This record gives sequence, C-alpha cells and structure tokens, in this order.
Amino acid sequence: MRRADWVRAAYDGALYLASPLIWRRIWRESVPTRPRGERLGLIPARPPGPRLWVHAASVGEVVTAASLIRALLTRHPEAELVVTTMTATGAARVESLFGTEVSHHFLPLDFPGATRRFLARLAPTLAIIAETELWPNLLHACAAHGVPVAIANGRLSDGAFRTYRRFATLSRDMLRHVDWIGAKAPADAERFRALGCPDARVEVTGALKFDLQVDARLREESERLRTAWGRRFVWVAGSTHPGEEEAVLAAHARVCRRYPEALLVLVPRHPQRFEAVAELCRARGERVARRSHGEAPDTGTRVLLGDTMGELMHFYAAADAAFVGGSLVAVGGHNLLEPAAVGTPVLSGPCLDNLREIAETLAEAGARREVADAEALAGALLALFDDETARRRLGEAGRAVVDANRGALAKTLDEVSARFDQALAGRGPAGDEGETQRV
Repeated sequence: MRRADWVRAAYDGALYLASPLIWRRIWRESVPTRPRGERLGLIPARPPGPRLWVHAASVGEVVTAASLIRALLTRHPEAELVVTTMTATGAARVESLFGTEVSHHFLPLDFPGATRRFLARLAPTLAIIAETELWPNLLHACAAHGVPVAIANGRLSDGAFRTYRRFATLSRDMLRHVDWIGAKAPADAERFRALGCPDARVEVTGALKFDLQVDARLREESERLRTAWGRRFVWVAGSTHPGEEEAVLAAHARVCRRYPEALLVLVPRHPQRFEAVAELCRARGERVARRSHGEAPDTGTRVLLGDTMGELMHFYAAADAAFVGGSLVAVGGHNLLEPAAVGTPVLSGPCLDNLREIAETLAEAGARREVADAEALAGALLALFDDETARRRLGEAGRAVVDANRGALAKTLDEVSARFDQALAGRGPAGDEGETQRV
C-alpha cells in the first residue's frame, strides 16, 4: 500500500469511531421530510444520461454558486443538474432559488461505502465543488467512477491552509483527484499549489461573488419594502452571529437617540437562532416586528427581525446602510458584495479572513468602512445618516467595484463546460456497477 492509502485508512478508522456522535448530530439536525438515508448515499439510481453535479455546502456557497448554476442550466439544457448541500439551510436556499429546475440531495457522510454508493447511483458526468469542501473518500470515489472534479471559486483561508497542511499526505492525495481549480485570488492559487496541486491544474479566475445578478424583480421588491417602511433611516445588520446582535442593538440604541424613528432590520445568519434573537431584542426593551409573522413595522417599531430565507438582498437594496456580520466575532466575515452590488454603503468589523482580498478591494476603493465595536458602529452610522453625499459616494463606490470585477462567471463557465463536453465524449453510459452496501 502507498503511504496515502495507509493515511486514508487511518482517517476511515477515526470516522467509524466517531460515527455515533456524527449520527446523533445528523439525527438532531435532519429535515423531517427528507430521508436520512441520503447521508449514507441512499438516493434513487439515475438512468444513464448527461448529468452535472454541483456541491455547495451551505447557504453562503449556494449563493456564491447561484450564478454558475443558472448559467449551466442555460448552456446545458440537455443535462440534468443536481445540487448537493451539507445543511438544511443550504437545501432551503436551493429550493427558493431554483425550485424544480434542479434536483437536490444531501451530501453523504464521508464513509467509504456511502460515497461509493452515492457516486454509483448519481452517475454524474462532471462534479463541481463550490469554494472548498474537500472530503478524502468522496474525491477517491469520484476517481474510481471516472468522474472529473472541478473546483469553482476555490478559496483557502490561512486557517484552512494550515489545517490541510497538517495532514499533508491526505491533502496531496485528495488534490491529485481534482482536475481543475478556478481560484478566486492569486493567494488562494498559491495555497492550492503549496498543498500539492499541479500548477497546470490551477487557474486564477476571480471571485464568482462579483457576478451577482441584480434584476428588475429585486429592485421592485426593494422599492416596495422601502415604501412600506416610510421616510425613516433604515439600516440592515445581515448574517449576524452570537455576540454581534448585542453590539448591533447597542449601536442602534445610540442611533435612535438622534434619529428616534430609525429602523434596524436584523437578520441572524442561522434560522435556529431566530427565536433567541427575538427574545434578546425584547429583553433590550426593543419593540420588534417579525417578518416571518407578516408583521409590518410601524413608526413605533425600532427593530424588524428578518427571520425569513432568501430576502437579505432585498433588505440590503432597501436600506440606507448595511453592516455585514460574522466580522465583529472570529467567524471570518460574510458576503460584503451583496450590499455593494445594490449600491448600499457597506460597514463591517475587522474579522474578514474568509474574504480578505474582497474586503481590501472594497476598502481601497473607498467602498467599505471598518468598525471595531458597537460604539464605532454607531458612530459610522450616524456619520452616514448625517451626510447624504457621503452615503451616496460610498454606495456608488461599492457598486463600481462589483461592476469592475465581473468576469469570473464567464471564465468558470467556459472551463467547466469544456470539461463536461470532454467527459461526455470520453465515456459511455454510466451505470451502477460495483455498488456496495457497506457503510
């Protein structure tokens, strides 16, 4: 056996030892209407035919991959398009964005038998992984079934790179099964090469997040919201995490001392926290309306809880300013380009390891302001509310950055389409031979 095989065998052993804990979590977080067997690769066997498989781990990756998925549907109408996610929230976003245009399954756990079974039954022509979610047995199963793998919008933060480098043999073995990586930035490309991916397989394409679609329907909905909210200053705190809501509410209280009718639209990152955040608002003495309950904020409502899915871009487009969460706590930041794309001034904290290049690009263009805490957030908001010209200038700079950096979608689409066509030309009908029933 090769050293890599021994290492993967040790990895498998660790997975089996941890399986009771893994299954307890899966059981607790599973969707009642979906079979838990999908986590073991128990999906319906697909008939032979062209098939594109896109994996997007959770909500953020689904949003990032949405433009690529839409483009693939248009360019390859002859192919079935299957999207997998790891999380239920990711699955919900797939359904809200694409409905029945795509099929969805949960990705199986990375047990050898589960991944082999999944690949045998799905029989994809090409696998496309959004951003970076590398599973040793899944990639090994792709190679065993002759399925080429492309990584779109590939990124490796410093932390992720250090983790993969600690398991250098396993990482190198995984990457030899990847046929092409479209890295979002030169630094990401260098990290993939440093982990052992051959230089010829790595290309810098730019960030797919810049190719956000701002359509007429989004603008119409945002205008409707703005009309309903009335003539008051509105700011959004989007994708917030524990520890950030407290800072956001403290900043809002200070803002309201100068602008009593100001409205905060608070959108926690994870749906399972909606109830807790609603209670936090009430405990802080805020009168809160809940979007999911159909409650419209009146002049006495200072907080609207955005406890729905798929509306964050609408809220950003209707606001006077936006704070993007995951950046005041050690999460790494979330999508700064969503408010920028609709011309809304962007504020964030300093914890932006997940999107450092994008954050720096916005800051260098005068399109993002950074705040360190609740006091600084309140000060930045008041400065923007006091100065319409500054507000407009910051918003226009953000939109200009997004427009100037579009193009990753076209490059990525061309590359994955070429590999899809090559795979179709080089293989016969895929069946489910060799399927195993072992977990």
